[in-house]
Formats: sequence, C-alpha cells, structure tokens
Amino acid sequence: MRGAKSAKWVAIAGVVALAATACGGNSSSGNDGKAKAVDPSGVFSYQSNEPQHPIQPANVMETGGGRITDALFSGLADYNPKSGKLENLVAQSIEQNGPSDYTIKVKKGWTFHNGEPVTAHSFVDAWNWGADTKNAQQNASWFSDIQGYSDVHPDKGSPKTDKMSGLTTPDDYTIKVKLANPAPYWTYKLGYSAFYPLPKAFYSDPKKYGQEPVGNGPYEFVKWNHNKDFLTKTYAKYAGPKPKNGGIDFKFYTTSEAAYQDAVSNNLDVLDQVAPTDMAKYHQDLGKRAVDAPQNAIQTIAVAEYAPAIKNVKDHAKFIEGLSMAIDRATITKTVLAGSRTPATGFVPPAVDGYKANACGEACSYNPAKAKQLVQEADGANASISILYNADGGHKEWVTAVCANITQNTGVKCDGDAKADFKTALDVRTKKKVQSLYRSGWVQDYPLNANFLKDLYGSTAAGNEGGYSNKDFDKLAAKADKAATLEESVKLYQEAEAALYKDMPAIPLWYYKTNAGYSENVTNVSYDTFGKPVFTDVEVYKK
Repeated sequence: MRGAKSAKWVAIAGVVALAATACGGNSSSGNDGKAKAVDPSGVFSYQSNEPQHPIQPANVMETGGGRITDALFSGLADYNPKSGKLENLVAQSIEQNGPSDYTIKVKKGWTFHNGEPVTAHSFVDAWNWGADTKNAQQNASWFSDIQGYSDVHPDKGSPKTDKMSGLTTPDDYTIKVKLANPAPYWTYKLGYSAFYPLPKAFYSDPKKYGQEPVGNGPYEFVKWNHNKDFLTKTYAKYAGPKPKNGGIDFKFYTTSEAAYQDAVSNNLDVLDQVAPTDMAKYHQDLGKRAVDAPQNAIQTIAVAEYAPAIKNVKDHAKFIEGLSMAIDRATITKTVLAGSRTPATGFVPPAVDGYKANACGEACSYNPAKAKQLVQEADGANASISILYNADGGHKEWVTAVCANITQNTGVKCDGDAKADFKTALDVRTKKKVQSLYRSGWVQDYPLNANFLKDLYGSTAAGNEGGYSNKDFDKLAAKADKAATLEESVKLYQEAEAALYKDMPAIPLWYYKTNAGYSENVTNVSYDTFGKPVFTDVEVYKK
C-alpha cells in the first residue's frame, strides 16, 4: 500500500492521508521543554479493526486486513508517500518491451521472514494461485490483464490449467509478462497487495498460513489475538528502508470514539481516523498532533442491484438519481462532518489523474424539487430503503442526516441498517444480502481514474459487490485499456465515467480528508496519499 498501500474498502467515516509530520531525529522536546530520546526498539499501537478474512494477499480488500498485509509484505513496486508516484521496491527494473510485453528483474538479497529467498517464482507462483478460480480469492480479477487468465479463471466451468500462459521465469530473478491486451497503466497495479509474493510454506497449508502469515515486508507476524489485536515486530533482515521503530500493535476497536479517547489519553499511539462526533474538538485536544489534509478517497452510497427494493422500482436509474439530488452534501459535510469532507461532483477524487470537474453534473447537485419529481416519475415515491453501514466506523450521524434528506425531500422511507463492525457489514455485501443500498468507501489502489471506475463498476470487477453491469461502460473501459498511451487511456476512462451517470450504480457523496492524530508517545508521524500512516517512519519515545 505504498507506504499506505492498497486502496481497499474503507472501514471508516474519515480515513487518514497525506500530511502531518512531527519532529524526527533521535530526540525531540517534550511539553516541559526537555529533550526526549527515541527508542528504536519501541513498539507503537495503531487503530485498526478485525480483518474480514485470513491474511492472504490476494484475498484482502478492506482496510483492517489491508493495513496489516502492507506491513507484512513488500511488492515489486511501491508508491512514494508524498507524491504517490510508482517506485521500484523488490524490483530491480520493470521494462516494457512492447505494448503487451514486460520484463521484470527481481533484486537479489530479499528474504521472507522464515529465511527463504524471494525470487521471481515467489511472485509468479503467488499470482497464479491468486488467479485460480478454485482458490476463490477476492482479488482474482486483478490478474485478468495477463494472458491465460481465462484458462485459470473461466467465467463458467473448471479451469483448464493452474498457470497463466503469460507468465514465465527464464531464471530465478527474471519475470516475463505477456498481457492479453495492451494496458498502458498495468505497471501501476504492481504496488497493490494482490501482487505480493508468497513463500513455499504457504502452499502446504494456506488456511494455517492465513492465521500466521509469513511475509517479506518490514514487519513480521508475532501474534493475532482475534477481535483484540494483531502484533508485529520489525524484521531485522528487511532489505528495504529500515523501520525506525520495533513494531506495530494493530489494536482493534469497535467504535471510533473509543479509539479517539484512547489517543487523547495516550493509550493509543496513532489514529486511523477521527469520528464525526469528535471532529469539532480534535484540533483543540491534540494540538500540533492533529492531522488535517486531503486524501485520494471517496464515500458513496452503492446500489445493490439484486435487492427487491431496487428491482421493484419501475425506473431505478431515475430513482437513484432522484435520491442523489435529495441529499444536501454541502450542509452535511459542513455540519455533521464538521468540514472534514468535500462534496463529491463525480466518482473520481480531485487529486487522481483523470479527475474531471463536475463530472456528475446535475445528478450530484442539491435540488429537492427535481429530486421529488424524478422519484415520482420512477414510481418510487412509496418505496422503503435502507443504507447498510458499519457502526464501528463513525457513520451513524451522516447516514441519519442523508436518510432525513431523502425522506423529507422525496417521501421515500429511509433508515440506517447498522451492523456491529466492518467485517460483519462486508460479509453481508459479499453474500449479496444487502436490502437496498450500502455505504461504500474507496481509497485508491493506484492514482488513476481507472481504479475508481473499472475496479468498482466493471461487470466482473472484484470491487463490484452490488452486481452492476453496463455493456457500454465495459466496452469503453476495454477501449481505454487498449489505448496506446497512458494519457489516452485516462481520457478514454473519462468517457467511460460519463456512461455511469446514465444509470447511477452509486451515489457520490464526498471526498475524504485526513482527519487523524497521534499520542505524546510517538513522533515523526506522517500519512501518505493513500490514507495510511508511514509506519516505518514512526519513532517511539523512550519511557
């Protein structure tokens, strides 16, 4: 996750990102003005939540498991914490030999936490396993660009083979990749967790491995206390930039408010986000330790296309557009969210390459009269809907406000459908049991508009949990993927985005900002463009 790696499903109402730094170096001044020494072996705690699945890189698609996975693994490439630009990590070089052909050289000297060398086979074997339909990995579609993917992951029936023909290893440290079609932004995907390597031990018992993962990243597994915490320690033989601390304790919280109180009381070192109820006071409570910066992420209300409450509406595209126009984004972000969000005008955040101002047009503007008209024309005025959300992420307040807008302006009955935690809410979505709508937050996996479009609304995309399918969008996305240059691909994806607003698979709400902070126990805390703390830079004061 690029220092923050994957853009995964966001558990929280406000994820963190880009900025906030404190003093670095070997010492800093405390509140009494005296120098405070740092402890290179010190372990710091971080606000997290119980992962939805065991820790298998190709099966992690949410922030709880994602943050942990990114700490335990290192990929061929990563993203610069400040700029978000792609940089080689385990890869010595990544060269494009033609529109669909790549040669990747893997650096020597990298090892897994069990001492096994990281080689070209470590990556290729992991990619083939992740793509294989028999293994039912959530991120399997991330390998769909590679030639032979359809043989290991057919739409129907059993796979013909367990190896994609587009992957070969001429020697132990060289990977040859041939794509089924040109994809000008394919290398941007290599920093995503699905492309992490796996040790040989994984294949003997993937289930056990998921509970006691062995990676090649800056931190290694110590203990997973389910529903309590996940403890790691610094990997002494890590071949990348050395951590400035001794490890991370990922502490699982059931409410954002509890995490915030622990941070203020110095019982939690690094926050992932501040709950809406604490937004108005966190700058005062934390002072210079408060974080407030933009982030490449969006909050939407996604549509469960399969739900009877949606299918029974005569014109559900017009219905959803009406609901969207009933929402007063400006007031909710200013009041309920205390100015911590920016009203969305499309599916792509402003700092992402391919953002187009006001892409959503009238559909994302507040117009109560038009909203009521559209809902009535769609024959949905008597409909009853709910918004599924996780109660541990600080969403209750804004969901309540959105539902109030919808009911008041359209007559549609709207209620919040709270689940205890993010894992439970995700399970409902995965099993396709959402009653009508669900809260969906998405942080970039790579800083291109394709990630907020194809990876969420493509008919076969891993992130498409609502069952949306639009042949026109799929064709436009496929055309963008075959573009000769990255610039052309980005422009073509803007055309594909326009096609989404014809039937509104989701309602864009607002773009995230970083709203976080840290305790008096740590320093040199910063957040990257993906909304994750730069874990390896955090320094812990000696006690």
